[in-house]
Amino acid sequence: MVKSIKASDLACEIPNGSTIALVGFGGMGQCDKILRAIGQNFKETGHPNNLTVFHTAGQSDKSNGIEHLSEEGLISRIIGGHWGLAPKIRKLIEENKIDCYCWPQGQLTHLLRAMANKLPGQISPTGLGTFVDPRVEGGKFNERTKAKEDLIQVVLINNEEFLLYPSIPFDYVFIRGTSIDENGNITTEEEPLKLEILSAAHAAKAYGGKVIAQVKYLAKKESFHPKDVVVPGYLVDAFVLVEVPEIEHRQVPSSVYDPVFSGDIRTPTQDLAPIPLDIRKVIGRRAVQELTPSAVVNLGIGIPGDVIGPITNEEEINEHFTLTLESGTVGGIPIGANEFGIARNPDAILDHEYLFDYYHGAGIDITFMGAAEVDQFGNVNVSKFGKRTVGCGGFIDITQSAKKVVFCTTFTGGGLNVSIENGKLCILQEGKVKKFKNHLNQITFSGKYAADYSKNVIYVTERAVFNLTKEGLVLTEIAPGIDLATDILPHMDFKPIISPHLKTMDYRIFWKESMSFKFDFIQKKDIQTNLV
Repeated sequence: MVKSIKASDLACEIPNGSTIALVGFGGMGQCDKILRAIGQNFKETGHPNNLTVFHTAGQSDKSNGIEHLSEEGLISRIIGGHWGLAPKIRKLIEENKIDCYCWPQGQLTHLLRAMANKLPGQISPTGLGTFVDPRVEGGKFNERTKAKEDLIQVVLINNEEFLLYPSIPFDYVFIRGTSIDENGNITTEEEPLKLEILSAAHAAKAYGGKVIAQVKYLAKKESFHPKDVVVPGYLVDAFVLVEVPEIEHRQVPSSVYDPVFSGDIRTPTQDLAPIPLDIRKVIGRRAVQELTPSAVVNLGIGIPGDVIGPITNEEEINEHFTLTLESGTVGGIPIGANEFGIARNPDAILDHEYLFDYYHGAGIDITFMGAAEVDQFGNVNVSKFGKRTVGCGGFIDITQSAKKVVFCTTFTGGGLNVSIENGKLCILQEGKVKKFKNHLNQITFSGKYAADYSKNVIYVTERAVFNLTKEGLVLTEIAPGIDLATDILPHMDFKPIISPHLKTMDYRIFWKESMSFKFDFIQKKDIQTNLV
């Protein structure tokens, strides 16, 4: 029988200096009971300390998950992908209290499989030309880490450059399921995501590490259908049974358990209220016009994840393409905000790392991503800006291999206020922060790499649309009511190339009513069918 262990006892047995791996995605899938116990034990005894923490995705919704470990001295090094919703961990990084390496999320998930095979690491072109490249910053995410060794290497294979992300042996990995039987078999029936729990368990075992599972229910042996078992019992060393799921094992931040998010029921979507017409919806509506029939689509966190799904549902065109989220969610209407990664009525919930196989290999047809800073060469920064060390998440993995990239961002930041009336946009108060800059704090998307491969890259804001060319950014559209000389050029650090065919953005974008985009989309589908 698999061993049961109290979270408090587990926290006491972890040796100082251990390397632990965590699985989770945003506010979902994290082992809150285990992590809270480790943090509490450190506060009381000073142990365990000087841990290396490895995690693939961001793992908090500002209060849970990895935030339980955000104590100076508890962590000495962190290797992960995103800390946008982990303010306490971010503070440790920004104040140089811990070593921090930021690697692309998809590469971190695939590194688990490389480790499971006891390979030296994960080899990929993903990250070339970005801050992850050791010839740029090597993924070193604060001043303290810049003095440390390079972990990532550039390797040549058949005269082609790749990056080698090295294996990081684990002493412990913490995974989460819904149920465990007496033999240690784990199922995920109430979880909203499968994530990478099997690959993480394999990776730990390859180097003699321990696999600890947090679960809600204990079942008799042979209770599960074999196809429902996600992690077999021989991989599991012990489990922690939660007692207060409302605190220790919430399905999603807003709910202890909702069958909609685990895919157990489907709900009507035609009656969902349209999102209000605001600056984010304007950006999303223009971005949606880049969709093509039968496309496989990725949505990133922020504006895309929050508005693209609701807009396409409102316009009744969801059936004509496939939306995906990097967490493994396929189809449905994304939830967004601090529950980014899940959807209402998904068609499939894949393992986290397997959806990245598709992103890396086939390349998504179109991805919608946010942008914090853009320069004249089309480089984009989303990972480190102002005083915020957010991380790249799956951004690099997805944008570098996508066939078409649409960046969605406000034109300026910090107090921007607009009105949308009578089909026109009016700037009531300009943002204090310029987003189109001569110099970026960090390169998360390489415009040169994209231009060299002739990628289709578009930058959508509420007042202007740009396209990427080998010569740089070209301004192609401006919003009705906006003046080029007063509302655009003075608020950029550089002057873009002005298209000789500069046009006004579709006025329907600025309507309060539906865009009636369904007819346009069906026409696109008919044209595409005729061409084939």
